Amino acid sequence: MRAAVYHGPNDVRFEQVEDPVPGPGELLIDVATVGICGTDVAEYVNEPHFFPVTERHPHSGHLGPTIPGHEFSGFVSGVGAGVEGFSIGDLVASGAGVACGVCPPCVRGATNLCTSYWTVGLHTHGAMAEKVVVPASCCLNVADSNIAPDLAALAQPMSIALHAVRRGRLSADDLVLIVGVGGIGSFLTYCASAQGAEVIAVDLDQGRLDMAMALGATRALLVSASDEPGDRLIDGDRQPTLAFECTAAPGPLKMAIRVVADNGRVVVVGHQPRPIEFDFKVLTFGEKEMIGTMAHAYAADFNDAVDLVNRRPDVWSHLAPTVHPLEDLVTAGLLPMAEHRQNQVKTLFDPSLREPRPIHTRT
Repeated sequence: MRAAVYHGPNDVRFEQVEDPVPGPGELLIDVATVGICGTDVAEYVNEPHFFPVTERHPHSGHLGPTIPGHEFSGFVSGVGAGVEGFSIGDLVASGAGVACGVCPPCVRGATNLCTSYWTVGLHTHGAMAEKVVVPASCCLNVADSNIAPDLAALAQPMSIALHAVRRGRLSADDLVLIVGVGGIGSFLTYCASAQGAEVIAVDLDQGRLDMAMALGATRALLVSASDEPGDRLIDGDRQPTLAFECTAAPGPLKMAIRVVADNGRVVVVGHQPRPIEFDFKVLTFGEKEMIGTMAHAYAADFNDAVDLVNRRPDVWSHLAPTVHPLEDLVTAGLLPMAEHRQNQVKTLFDPSLREPRPIHTRT
């Protein structure tokens, strides 16, 4: 089969590799649609952090060049021993995260914090290929949901946004601030507005803000890299009561903590690349909360994420208007994102393509 294979920084090769074979508990999936995110870009431009190309992963067991792709959908073409609930031809959406199910975090439902957690497409071969083998435990059968395969591939990032929203204890009464409406920020905008909250979207790019408004934001604020928009985020006597920081930059995080109302919450979504200094008295004196979030808890979040994506199918043409062939992974996906010149927030790929096509939002 054809596959995109990561060998190291700035080294993705398009190769013919052997078709995978499903083992016990696994599904063989003919990949329909697969997306990329900032993690894929970081692996491409830097030394590998997740891809186990030089050192065997302790839980997945993978070692060597790695096929990326952890946000995907596809059709079942093989069923391993012991798998129930899937038939040949079923459309599935994959959460990609694999948990043991028996450690203390798993027992309490926090499978994203499993002590032996690993991810398809990061810690072992993923879906940037014509076929992929995936544990059935992280796949949802969506054959009866009437969701288009392109949209089913958006369930994984949507589940991350939904998990973050739940970590922040969002209610319809909240005034929500989303700082950075790129990949995850756009899903957060949609998710928060879908639950009835007012959403203020902040970004450096007007095009992203226009998209955020299409996804449900009630207000959009264009800022510059040197801007301190604190006063402009206060609507009369109202301050944001819940903020999501998605940029992974220290300045926006500090701003979000300062501007959120007393008793408010700040969910730290972006992964800060290095420690930062901050006067945390603003948290103490205002009784504010700073909350971490990581990935998604499959059983709690994934099915609801599929429903959220499918609630307004046509809106996703704003986020990912074009689906690309596999061979465009670097030129249309990784490099434009790395160089901050991508012309769509989410870039999707279809391994069956030879030319780009519009996103299919309906079955």
